[in-house]
Amino acid sequence: MITCDQARHVTHGSSSRAGAVSLSPAILEMAAPLGGMFTGQPPGPPPPPPGLLGQASLLQATPGIPRTSNSTLVDELESSFEACFASLVSQDYVNGTDQEEIRTGVDQCIQKFLDIARQTECFFLQKRLQLSVQKPEQVIKEDVSELRNELQRKDALVQKHLTKLRHWQQVLEDINVQHKKPADLPQGSLAYLEQASANIPAPMKQS
Repeated sequence: MITCDQARHVTHGSSSRAGAVSLSPAILEMAAPLGGMFTGQPPGPPPPPPGLLGQASLLQATPGIPRTSNSTLVDELESSFEACFASLVSQDYVNGTDQEEIRTGVDQCIQKFLDIARQTECFFLQKRLQLSVQKPEQVIKEDVSELRNELQRKDALVQKHLTKLRHWQQVLEDINVQHKKPADLPQGSLAYLEQASANIPAPMKQS
C-alpha cells in the first residue's frame, strides 16, 4: 500500500515545477481500475470503454461520508464546497440567532471540505507515483514539456524587458540631444565664465 506521504515525497520534484499534480491522460487511464486505493475502500468497478472515461468517474467516494450509490470523491468535493457557501448564506446565519452554533456548523463544513480535498490530492499523488513506475517515459515527456513551456515564458519575458530597455535608451538619447549641443558649449569652466561675462551689458554712464 502506497501512502499519501510517500507519493507526495516521490512526486514532489516533478509536481513542484507545474505548481500542482498534472492530470495527464495516462493518469486518467490508470485511475479507473485503481479505485480501491484508499485504506478500507473496496476496489472500483471495471473501467468503462475508451472514450467514455470522464474525470468524475475516476474517484470512488471515501467511506464514512454519506453519499449516493454513484457518488465519487469529486462529487463529494464539489458538494462540500457548495455546503461551505450554503452555511454562510443560510437564514440562520443572516439573522444571527445563535452565533456559537452557526460558527460550529461553518467550521464543520470547512473541515469536511479540507478533508476531502486532502483525500483527492492523495489519490492523484498515488496515481502519479504509479505512473512514474509503470510509464516512466510519460513522466519524462511531461517534464520536458513543462520545461519547454517555462523556457518559452522566460524568453518572452526577456524580450519584453529588452523592448522596454531599448525604448528608454532612445528616450534618454533624445533628451541628451535636445539639451546638449557640443559645438555651442565653450571648452572648460574659464571659457564659460569669459563668455558669460561678455554677455553682461556695460553699466550706463551718468551724465
